[in-house]
Amino acid sequence: MLYSHSTSSTRFGLRALALATLTLTLSVAQAQQASGNDAARDALGKREGDVDQAALLKETLTASDKQYSLLKKGKWAATYDLNYSYTGQQQIDAKFTDSTLTLFKIENTRAHTITNTVSVDYGLRDNLTGNVSLPLVSKYSESSTFSGMSHGFGDLNVGARWQPFEMRRDAPSITTSATVRLPTGRSPYRSIDGQNLSTGSGTAGLTLGVNASKIIDPIALFGSASVGVSMPARHINQVRDNVTLVAVHPGPSLTLGGGFAYALSYDVSTTMSLQESLSFPSKLVFEDGTSSRTSVQTSGMFSLGLGVRTSPQNTINMNLGIGLTSDSPDFTLGMNMPLSF
Repeated sequence: MLYSHSTSSTRFGLRALALATLTLTLSVAQAQQASGNDAARDALGKREGDVDQAALLKETLTASDKQYSLLKKGKWAATYDLNYSYTGQQQIDAKFTDSTLTLFKIENTRAHTITNTVSVDYGLRDNLTGNVSLPLVSKYSESSTFSGMSHGFGDLNVGARWQPFEMRRDAPSITTSATVRLPTGRSPYRSIDGQNLSTGSGTAGLTLGVNASKIIDPIALFGSASVGVSMPARHINQVRDNVTLVAVHPGPSLTLGGGFAYALSYDVSTTMSLQESLSFPSKLVFEDGTSSRTSVQTSGMFSLGLGVRTSPQNTINMNLGIGLTSDSPDFTLGMNMPLSF
């Protein structure tokens, strides 16, 4: 076994290190929930939520008597998050007239998305932390009808995390969260087809989540669940395929995840997790009074993480995500770097 220290405080420091790293990994599950057809695909593309837990990684090495894993009252923490995702699709467009194939076309679509997110956390109480995050989104898409790049701010997120019980060695650690999404990004329902790309979800939303973790030396197990709902988007007047879309009523979403973390040493830790997100049907209303519903979308992601403490003030966390379903990005790459005030 890597750890041969004889004192219990050292062993608890290693446990706290694993707990802090795994809580950072759980932040993927609290990413903002996009609406409509983008909801499942974006559910795992962004990592927000418990971002201040990476900054806690440093503090746990020198303080083994913490009662809560959140920021202390009156403390600040800032985090920079960089995420890249790639999505490739191939669609076949076929048309039959009098049982005769009159149209056959294979269309390839490739989309690259780079998201830079700055988050600021503030300890309202020892067990209550507020959070504000704003992403800057850059998208590049290439298809037979459109090829170009779009930049802009994403959706602003304001939330809070609450730890109802003190940390205990013989009991799981539980943290709840609530995040409000404000539609500050470019709406996909108001973008012009063939001219620009969306940078936001287009609707306001609310996400409620809960995380639980348990130390089983030298491994820490964790799980998470979250539910997201979105407000309707009205007065759209968007023309696509010769029909005019006037309103969208997004369906709710459900995200479940779990995995484990292992502290290799004081400076290096690894994580492995699996998450699945379900986006239930959304209702589309058209100008002629007709409506239709989208299908249920399932997004699955397998993630591998590595955390390296480069200095007492900084820890770099890297993450590789592999899409498991057609509604997921093909793969994602992420880097998270907490900054201490």
